[in-house]
Amino acid sequence: MKIWKKNLNLEQLNQLNAGCAVEFLEITFTAIGDNWLEATMPINAKTKQLMGFLHGGISAALAETVGSMAGFCCVDENKAVVGIEITAAHLRPVKRGKVTARATPIRIGKTVQFWQIDVLDQVKRLCTSARLTLSVVNK
Repeated sequence: MKIWKKNLNLEQLNQLNAGCAVEFLEITFTAIGDNWLEATMPINAKTKQLMGFLHGGISAALAETVGSMAGFCCVDENKAVVGIEITAAHLRPVKRGKVTARATPIRIGKTVQFWQIDVLDQVKRLCTSARLTLSVVNK
């Protein structure tokens, strides 16, 4: 079942993030399905912690970015979404390549949305499992 209320393509989703943290971290929206959204992010000096692994906070930022954009695409033009809680379990370290995050809805309500975001490494191993709660607000 298609969940999107906004008909934005990947190029448009990426343009929305020009000049902000998402662009700085090189997060790129790469795929969209009827009920999911994906983005990738490279593992580089901007995203690593001091031991050379993907920084957990940056992994959570990727998860929140994908979940928030998915939530944004599920509301009417006069509404917006804001994050109110994120939890992330870091299950596997990643040192190189890139990671892919996929957001799928658990619940899309009129005032609250709840998203599952899985972050996978290049060989499709689960690295981070996150849950994001979004509040739907008036613009």
